[in-house]
Amino acid sequence: MTPTIILIVFIAYTVLLFFISHLTARKSDNAAFFRGNKNSPWFVVAYGMIGASLSGVTFMSVPGGVYTGQFTYMPLVFGYVLGYAVIALVLLPLYYRLNLTSIYTYLNMRFGPKSEKTGAAFFILSRLLGSALRMYLVVFVLYEFVFKAWGIPFWVPAVIFIAIILLYTFKGGIKTVVWTDTLQTTFLLLAAFLTAWYIIKNLNISLGDLLKSASDKGYTKMFETDWTHNKFWVKQILSGMFITITMTGLDQDMMQKNLTCKNLRDAQKNVMTSSLLFVVVNALFLCLGAALIYYAQTTGFPLPVNEAGVVVNDKIFPSVAFSLSKFTAIVFVIGLVAAGYSSADGTLTALTTTFCFDFMHFDKKQMTEEQITRYRKCVHVFFALLYLLVIIAFRPFHNESLIDKVFDIAGYTYGPLLGLYTFGLFVKNRKVIDKAVPFIALASPVISYFLKLYSPQLFGGYRIGFEILIINGLLTFLALLVFSHKEKSAKA
Repeated sequence: MTPTIILIVFIAYTVLLFFISHLTARKSDNAAFFRGNKNSPWFVVAYGMIGASLSGVTFMSVPGGVYTGQFTYMPLVFGYVLGYAVIALVLLPLYYRLNLTSIYTYLNMRFGPKSEKTGAAFFILSRLLGSALRMYLVVFVLYEFVFKAWGIPFWVPAVIFIAIILLYTFKGGIKTVVWTDTLQTTFLLLAAFLTAWYIIKNLNISLGDLLKSASDKGYTKMFETDWTHNKFWVKQILSGMFITITMTGLDQDMMQKNLTCKNLRDAQKNVMTSSLLFVVVNALFLCLGAALIYYAQTTGFPLPVNEAGVVVNDKIFPSVAFSLSKFTAIVFVIGLVAAGYSSADGTLTALTTTFCFDFMHFDKKQMTEEQITRYRKCVHVFFALLYLLVIIAFRPFHNESLIDKVFDIAGYTYGPLLGLYTFGLFVKNRKVIDKAVPFIALASPVISYFLKLYSPQLFGGYRIGFEILIINGLLTFLALLVFSHKEKSAKA
């Protein structure tokens, strides 16, 4: 398929997106931008969260990761279900009871202003890096298959993507994102399903026979039983649970969507429905990965390699999709674009919300609607530019599967949030020294990094994996205990 056709597909999808944005953003005000007027249907939010959570990283790294990691990603997904239960039963009741717009306002109520800013800053850092990497992967593929052929530099498609996201979220904010995410989810899932269906049909094999063949070759191995392995199934489940608690429950981007539901009960139904859908959807992507590898082995299709001759997991899906037919190429491009938009639109809105409420304190100042709108738009543009810079800056460092890199970053940046919220929720009789919190939040990830680096030497061959998030949170929690004192009563 020619670069021109790919570009036409991209433009057509973008026009459809702007049409939905126009419908949802009409008569939107600041309440709609930040809170969606608190009238989003819970089932719409639940469905849209699938696309927002999967992103371009899942779209390509999970299927491609089957080549080296088999199905060992699945126990992590089982852990997600446990994490969503904690969110529904513990975190959402807190957020709704306090009627929060930014969830980090809770840290101010519980500990003080420095803690609030620390939590908000770690979220901003986490999302700028994690979401930008997700977006980078989409831009990277479009650059490789479209813009590179025309001699256009990498930064051009990056600018185009960020500009589009900025424009369609500029007015409606979270109200628009809730509805556009349903479109993104639909096309993202269709792309995975139709590609797998096409491969199975083209090779004249049933899904059962394909999975059996993949199993015989070891590609469907789900549970790693070696306790020293970084994907040992027990720690995969625990890591999945805590990844969900932090990257969803303590993440303004994901929680802002949940807080647009009409009431707590609707938000809880949304979260639990999403958790079950994630199991099905990730199983679909792993099956797609098995189909891609089976196709390559059966037909002799050469898997993409880097300069050192090592297979690049993130390129397996696009390489096979573009080689199969125009149909699979178009389906892939639409799914990829949908994944790219869904991973960035909510993030940009959440970054704006966090800065406006946790640093500029819109909720505490006497400001007119016009003043709030003006400042909000300036912050929105600022974060769009920052987002762009991170995407461009990462270009020289892309040399491995991005899904592992995203979770590695999350382990260090979300760990302090895990420790702060755990202490705040479950230690009621101690008051933390607020001014010590920023130093604790910086020290914990640094210590965690060296523990992970030297884990085989320190722990008898055991290699720390995604559970670094738990360790990081525990270090933060213990430090908060040290830098706190007893009090007769505690805040909410």
